[in-house]
Amino acid sequence: MTKKNDYFPSINCCNIAILGLGYVGLPLAIEFARSKDKISSSEKGKVYGFDIDQTRINQLIEACDVTNEIEKNQLLQRKYLEFTSDSDFLKICDVFIVTVPTPLTENNQPDFNALINASKMIGKAMKEGALKRNKVPFVIFESTVYPGATEEICLPILIKYSGMNLYSTKKENSFALGYSPERVNPGDKKNKLVDIIKVTSGCCEETSLWIDNLYKKIIKAGTYRAKSITIAEASKVIENVQRDINIAIVNEFALIFNKLSIDTLDVLEAAQTKWNFLKFRPGLVGGHCIGVDPYYLTYKSKQIGYYPDLISSSRRLNNGMGIWISEQVIVEIVKRSLIKKELKILMLGISFKENCPDIRNSKVFDIYNSLKKYDFQIDIFDPVVDIEKVKEDHNIIMLSNLGKNKKYDVVILSVAHDLFKNFAEKDWSRLLSNKGFIFDIKGIAPRSLNPIRI
Repeated sequence: MTKKNDYFPSINCCNIAILGLGYVGLPLAIEFARSKDKISSSEKGKVYGFDIDQTRINQLIEACDVTNEIEKNQLLQRKYLEFTSDSDFLKICDVFIVTVPTPLTENNQPDFNALINASKMIGKAMKEGALKRNKVPFVIFESTVYPGATEEICLPILIKYSGMNLYSTKKENSFALGYSPERVNPGDKKNKLVDIIKVTSGCCEETSLWIDNLYKKIIKAGTYRAKSITIAEASKVIENVQRDINIAIVNEFALIFNKLSIDTLDVLEAAQTKWNFLKFRPGLVGGHCIGVDPYYLTYKSKQIGYYPDLISSSRRLNNGMGIWISEQVIVEIVKRSLIKKELKILMLGISFKENCPDIRNSKVFDIYNSLKKYDFQIDIFDPVVDIEKVKEDHNIIMLSNLGKNKKYDVVILSVAHDLFKNFAEKDWSRLLSNKGFIFDIKGIAPRSLNPIRI
């Protein structure tokens, strides 16, 4: 049993601020607020879900989560949770958990702007709220970064804007620092936040233990206490790098087998009969995790003089799959003598992954833009994305439904949403013209319809 530290806030009674209410922050806010329901003490503290996007705040107050991660009834039952864009609330908080995005610039360089701004905001809040707080405040980052970024980039900003020291042997006028990488899988209704082991870490042994105990309050699967913040950062970034590399190798298989006129999925199904063969499928790698995080590691790696060939080549290969797929569609159109200006194409799915409304960095747009150069008539239907968002961001007008009578020369299955997985053979057939064909990127269309697969 750990000895109580009188300088640290009570886990049960502390006010917690979650900065950034996307796929990561919102479930955290919900679970921390829910954990306070189980506390018998009358002093439970509150959870403040903070976001600079007032539209997002308004939606959450109205119990609407556009990410589809949290159900309406969970948002309605928020006795200990308040959503706000008012930074004044941060002044009364004891714990700050940062879940803002860490995207890339146009040149695939790490973009730390959101992380820097959040650190400035927290630093100011800690300084201005010092009189309202008599315990050491905790700042915990969850955003994916390269190893060392939390202490290299965020820590100096926190010190500068708070006028405080990092907690160590000197207790007064200090704050504690930690890192606990997010492991959220958008669209996954089975592996939720509480069901995934949480890696935790802190700037020293005492803070590490406190942070670990904080997360144990909400994570049913348990926690794993890393030896340092840098190790925790590295563990997160390699999770997605490893997946990127594994997908890249099966994508390369697909390129090879395509030239050999062999069905890649048939080959993989045969290989997977061995117990230790990894079950990866070829396809598009987009979104804001697997398609982004490897660049953070390669960026840091190059800074220290090592050029990671395998990681970099995997990124190049995966980034090019959208263009390659569009080229294969054209090859098949020509083979079937279907080439014509009025050729009709239907794309099923535009989000970056199945059952997820997020279109950020979706590689399906690469396919669309490449095929659009031929002046084909291209329709897109996706049952889970925001049609207005696609129109606003990409100037693409999508179908609101599939209708019953329109026929297509090419149907491209680009995202394996549940709706498409549940299509019967007749559902696929009614979409096809007499000579039409299915180009099945995800391998779910009936084999009886002879779909082209990658």
